[in-house]
Amino acid sequence: MPTLLIDGKWVPSVSGQTIAVLNPCDGKPFTTLDRGTAADVDLAVAAAQRALDGAWGAMSATERGRILVKFSELIISNADEIALIEARDTGKPMTVARNDIIAVARYFEYYGGAADKIHGEQIPYMNGYNVQVVHVPHGVTAHIIPWNYPAQMFGRTLAPALAMGNAAVLKPSEDACLSGIRLAELAMEAGLPPGALNVVTGYGYEAGAALTAHPGINFATFTGSPEVGVMVQEATAKNSVPCVLELGGKSPQIVFNDADLDKALPVIVKAITQNAGQTCSAGSRLLIQEDIYDKFVGMVAEAFKKVKVGTPEMDLDCGPIVNKKQFERVNRFIDEAVESGVPVLARGELAAGISADGYFVAPALFGAVPRDHKLACQEVFGPVLAAMSFKDEEDAVRLANATEFGLVAGIWTENGSRQARMAKRVISGQVFINCYGAGGGVELPFGGTKKSGHGREKGFLALEEMSTTKTIVQYFN
Repeated sequence: MPTLLIDGKWVPSVSGQTIAVLNPCDGKPFTTLDRGTAADVDLAVAAAQRALDGAWGAMSATERGRILVKFSELIISNADEIALIEARDTGKPMTVARNDIIAVARYFEYYGGAADKIHGEQIPYMNGYNVQVVHVPHGVTAHIIPWNYPAQMFGRTLAPALAMGNAAVLKPSEDACLSGIRLAELAMEAGLPPGALNVVTGYGYEAGAALTAHPGINFATFTGSPEVGVMVQEATAKNSVPCVLELGGKSPQIVFNDADLDKALPVIVKAITQNAGQTCSAGSRLLIQEDIYDKFVGMVAEAFKKVKVGTPEMDLDCGPIVNKKQFERVNRFIDEAVESGVPVLARGELAAGISADGYFVAPALFGAVPRDHKLACQEVFGPVLAAMSFKDEEDAVRLANATEFGLVAGIWTENGSRQARMAKRVISGQVFINCYGAGGGVELPFGGTKKSGHGREKGFLALEEMSTTKTIVQYFN
């Protein structure tokens, strides 16, 4: 089946070229994608505009919401099938894949229910005037999503965009997009009119670059590296197109000496090992108050030794890294840290029977990591945790903020006043106190500061991002 969805039809790329899809568990190809390019992006953007000018643009918010809720129901009905697709494409354990599909359904349920609940406002003005401010869609929106959570990201970016009445063009990652293709099929089945959602598979430097630079788009979202995020901003700026960027993080877990260590331990370990550490919000820095450092880092080391890595059907703690390039990058971080003398406190375990050609990495705990070491500052995007100690609250704030990122932070303390002070002073888009991640939280606004990006996804704020306002001034006698 072709993998480009344009104007409600599945079609091959204009060039006729394809891309091999590799299984991260053994490095072997198992299917192909159509290699979309600028020519295909042109067709997709034109189809989206026709949808806005036609049936999709004329549809009421209530009707849009009902389609999205029906789509959510179809996702649940097909959850097992989509989870298998997601697991094979990414290598993640089946339990994680199933949870991801349930999360996708929740996105469309949530935003489907919210579609007709975004109200405008009336502004008191001079006598003889009636002034309203209403929310309207941007128009054609571009969505470039990553390979780490392809199904979840499908929902996170598209659900609020469609709920607000935009027509979307999606460019999924060439490394993992098969679940998105199946989801798009179900979206059509749910009743989205042709052109409301278009999908162009292909390489980022071809299809992605063409999409963000296209003069026919009115808004863009991108999740990926800071380096590519800069290129996206440059491309959209040439057409004065706004964008939302989520560009990763180096998130701290800050553990004070009054923390409940037994409660913190499993959460902290899972925050860096889940999805093999391939999570923008992964808790990749462990900051421990110095008088409990030895005790707690020892507890984390013992827990790390029990983390097991295997194939999706083994359903262990971690799967493989998604592709060879990222596999080599993660191993390079580990090797360079070892060569520079940073102690390896613990490694996880690779399951017996996995392929030597797979992209499996045993999770690694390093400590004490020097504060100026790259492991303490740069995003690895793999199951690698850097442990460091701090003296007091002031030192903890300084250390927590000592990176170019600011996406998520975890604070572990039983002191209520300290919780409030730390939450205010840590530079981060989200702060969790005595918890982390909170189950994904479709309802919780998410986004970063500094090089973690700008704009917000999730929650009602995403609906504001996916729309703009129009002020209507009516004069009457």
